[in-house]
This record gives sequence, structure tokens and C-alpha cells, in this order.
Amino acid sequence: MSQRKHWHLGAKLALVGAPFLVLALVFIVATLWVSWQLDGGAAAVNEAGRMRMQAYRMSLSIGTAQTDALPAQAAEFERSLVLLRRGDPERPLFVPWDATVRQRFALVEQDWQLFRKHWVETLPVQTSRLQFETVAFTGHIDALVSSIETHMSRWTAMLHLLQMSMLAMAVLATVTLLYTGYLFVLEPVNQLKLAIEKIQGGDLGARVEGVSSDEFGTLAEGFNGMAEHLQSMYRHLESKVSEKTAELEEKRERLGSLYEITTLVAKSTSLDELAQGFVKSVCRIAHADGAVLRWSDQSQKRYIMLAASGLPASMVEAEQCIHTGDCNCGSVSPTTGLRVIPIHEDNAPQKPHCAQAGFETVVSIPVSLHERLMGELDLFFHAKVQPSAAERSLLDALASHLAGAMENLRLNGLEMEAAVSQERHLLARELHDSIAQSLAFLKIQVQLMRDAVESGDHQQIGLVLEEIDTGVRESYGDVRELLLHFRTRTNSEDIEPALVTTLKKFEHQSGMKSTLQMQGHGLPLSPELQIQVLHIVQEALSNVRKHARASRVWLDVQQQPQWRFEIRDDGIGFASEDALDETHVGLRIMQERAERIGASAEVFSTPGSGTSVILTLPPSPDPMPPPVNRPLAAVMD
Repeated sequence: MSQRKHWHLGAKLALVGAPFLVLALVFIVATLWVSWQLDGGAAAVNEAGRMRMQAYRMSLSIGTAQTDALPAQAAEFERSLVLLRRGDPERPLFVPWDATVRQRFALVEQDWQLFRKHWVETLPVQTSRLQFETVAFTGHIDALVSSIETHMSRWTAMLHLLQMSMLAMAVLATVTLLYTGYLFVLEPVNQLKLAIEKIQGGDLGARVEGVSSDEFGTLAEGFNGMAEHLQSMYRHLESKVSEKTAELEEKRERLGSLYEITTLVAKSTSLDELAQGFVKSVCRIAHADGAVLRWSDQSQKRYIMLAASGLPASMVEAEQCIHTGDCNCGSVSPTTGLRVIPIHEDNAPQKPHCAQAGFETVVSIPVSLHERLMGELDLFFHAKVQPSAAERSLLDALASHLAGAMENLRLNGLEMEAAVSQERHLLARELHDSIAQSLAFLKIQVQLMRDAVESGDHQQIGLVLEEIDTGVRESYGDVRELLLHFRTRTNSEDIEPALVTTLKKFEHQSGMKSTLQMQGHGLPLSPELQIQVLHIVQEALSNVRKHARASRVWLDVQQQPQWRFEIRDDGIGFASEDALDETHVGLRIMQERAERIGASAEVFSTPGSGTSVILTLPPSPDPMPPPVNRPLAAVMD
């Protein structure tokens, strides 16, 4: 196959214009040559005319006998003859020689020789023939001029012909160039314009026909290729749109599924509620015919069914607990990932429960967190299925959400258990530090009462009864105060409301007046610190009620540069050396609580001048303490 010759647009236009350029150059050269000839002939005519004038001047000089200027006039006539014969190189002056011109020029030279010999070189006496010879001589000069003018007439006609030819050629060149411009430029541009308008109108089948081999041909080929590609894209656009729509719908369903599971995880408060809701949701999301969620113990030897959906009752009852290796279920590990298990029905009398229920495929997804296996999720299908990559990713994400939710429930259970244990420990310590000591005192008094009754000492019996009555009243007060302690609640942002409530309860219980004064603005205390501070304040108020015999109590709180609590009263006070003896158990309890939170509790008292208890917290207490890391003990065994 021969390659088509490629002609550039410039080459085509140059090929069309080159002949006209050559012709124009030829015509211009011919016109210049003819003009040159006309200029030379005109100069020759002028010079020949001067010779006629010079002949008359010489004849006049001879006829009037003024011969002084005659030699100069003859020399001038000689120069004119030489000039006509040889031409003038300095200006266009030459004679268009031909036979007639040469003959007439020779006749003029011959007449001049005779005229010079008879009239110039020899001065005649008689001048009667001078006029006749002068007329004959000038007549020959006129004949020479006429022959030169004849040539000039032909050259003038030739010049006019050349000019008309150039005019005709200019018209022809203009028409030709306009036609070729339309043919090579305007017509291709118009075809491209029409094709573009068709494309804009929706006709994607529009093409540029009659493609040439120049730049417009290349442009037309590119346009046709672009239109073909556009038409091809348009043909597949609907399928691509459908494909993208399906992908977006799949992603929307995936996000919807994740949102549904996330909502379920956020709302679930128990493992059973979470498991039941999860299997129902995942069964609908995966379009499964049945689903079961199994929990694995730490040894991963048993799998206990937490929840099931879409399974026959017999299968649910039979698979409440399966051992590892009994069947395909319960054989996952954190590293195996999602497995598709086909159910093979054979002629064995013992068929798997899933085969008996009519299932053909099981999809097993491990439920793991941080490479720790927590259980597995099994999806059952009545048909043979093979999840896509997107479906596998979605199921893994759902299983991961479930594992995180189960771990959160476990940690919440541990936290609640720790809180209950801490509350019980606090209650035991409060009972031990207050009521238990009063009961031990009453036990001693009962023994003293028994001894006094046996001995019949009525005075001792009265004293012991008085002590027993005092101990019972103190125990009753301790119980009421303990109940008051456990009913007091803190505020997560500010301790002031809890202090106000504590002082109001103290006033109601003791009848004393109390005053609260807050100074400065500091960072709020954490709930744990607020609890301990309130207990210390309550213990100090309890000591005031029991021992101080005061009429007024002041609670001053300073928040900057560090928290400082001062409980003052106007009671009887006590000696500082008796501050921590066995009769002031409450003071020791306050100091023990202060040491547990890194604070200091100081007691200042003067007999007869009241008592002051100062609690100072460490600088810059953390308002939001980090959560305590607890061991991840299993709570579902």
C-alpha cells in the first residue's frame, strides 16, 4: 500500500501563485525593457532634432556672412552624429537600428560631408543654392527622425500590450487565488463548522467528508477521530452511569449498614440485647437465610450460642454449645479471616444440622479484637454463594464493630463491679470507723452491767445504764450521719452546691448556724476528689456536733493558688496533745482520707477558743483524671 503524498497548505498556495509570480516578473522585465527602448529612442529623436536645428543655424551663419561661430557649430554637429552612431552610456540614448534607419543615417552623413565641404570648409561667394541644399539636408534628417519615431510607435504599442496583459493577468491571478483560497481554506473551514454545529445539535454521527492531504486534512481527521470517540463514549455512557449508580448504591447500603450497627451498639445496654439485635440486622444486610453468633471461651475449645435468627428450633437447640472440631463452625482463628464453607451432603446417616435444615453454604466470620478471638458469626444460605470483595469487607467491618461493642460491655461490667466493690469497701470502712467502735463500747458496757447485776451494785448499774444510753444515742447519730454521707451527691463541674447541701443538712441535724465563703476561681475538682473532700468536711462537722459544744460553724474555701478548705467553730476546743488519742477517732479518719488523695489535714485547737481543721489539696489538681487501666478479665465465663 503506497503512502499518500502529503501536501502542506502553504505548498499548495505557493504552487498556485508561482506561475503568476513568474509571469508578473516576465511582464515587468519586458515592460522595463520597452520603457528603456522608448527612453533611448526619444533621446535619439531629440538629438536628431537638434541636428536639424544646428543645420539651420549653420545655414543662417553662412547666409549672413557671420562665420565666426561656424567651426563651433560644425563641431557640435559632428558630436551629434557621433552620439547617434555610438549612443550615450550615461543616459538612455540609442538609435533603434534597422536597414532603413541605417540607410537614412548614412544618407545624412553623406549630405553632411557634402554640406561641410561646400559651405563650411570653403567659404562660397554665391549663396543662391544654400537654401536649396539646406532644405534637402534637413529633409534627410527628418526622414531619419521619422524612421526612429516609427520604431517608437511600435514600442509604445508593445508597452500598451504588456500593460493590458499585466492587467488581465492580475485579474486572472486574483480570481485564481480567491478560488483556490475558497477551495483550500474556506470550504474545509465551512465543513468543519457544519460538522461542529451537527455535533452541538446532538448528531454524534457527523463527519467531515472529502478529507484533503494538507493541514485541514489533518484537522479533519482529528475531528473525525474525536467525534468517533465521543460517539463511542456516548454509546457506553448509559452503561457506565448504571455501573456508577450501582457502585454508589452499594456504598450507600454499606454506609447505611454501618450506621445501623453503630446505632445498635450505642443503644445496647446488655450483651443479650446486642447479640439479638446484631444477628437480625446482619441477616438482613447480608441477605442471609439464617445467622448465629457464637461466643468462645478463653481456651477456645467451646463456642456458646449467644443469639440466632432464621434457624430451625431443632438446630438452635442442638447447637447451643459446640466444641471445636465438631463441625466446620467453631473452627476459626483471628488470622483465617472470612471463610466460605460449602455444605456437602453425602449418604452418611449422620448429616450436619445445617444440611438437615436445607442450607448449602455457610459464611463464617471471626469476631476478634486486637488479634484476640472472641467468637464467630455464621451466616447460612439455602443457595451456593460467593461474597464479593466489597461484601467481605463489609462483613469484616460489622464483625469488628461487634467485637468492639462486646469489649465495651465487658469493660463497663468490670467498671460497675469495681464501683460496687469500692462502694462496699467505703461502707465497710465507715461502719468500722464509727458504728463498729460504738458497738464495741456498748459490748463492754453490757459486760459491766452483767457484773453489776450479779453483784447487786445498784449505783454501778445506774452508771452503766447511763453509759449504755449515751452509746446508743451516739450510735444512732452515727447511723444518721452515715446515711447523710451516702446520700450526698457531687456536681461534675463545681463543688459549691454539694457543700451548700452538706451545711444545710448539718444545720437541720445539729441546730447550729453555718456560713460558707468561696474565694477565687480555680479549675473544677474531679468527681473522685469531690467525694473525698466532702467526706472529710462531713467528718469535721460530725466532730463539731459531737464534741465542740459550739453555736456557730464557718466553712472557708480558697480556690487559688490551690484548693484549701477550713472548718472553724466557736466551741470549747481541746489541747493539741490530745488531738489523736483514742477519743478522737474522727480526726484520724480525716487524716487517712487526706493522705489517700495526696492532701494534708491539719487540726488547730485551743481550749476555750474553738477548733480549726484545714484541708489543703496538692497544687493544680487534674480536673479530668485519666481512666484507670484495669486487667481485661473475662466476665462472661
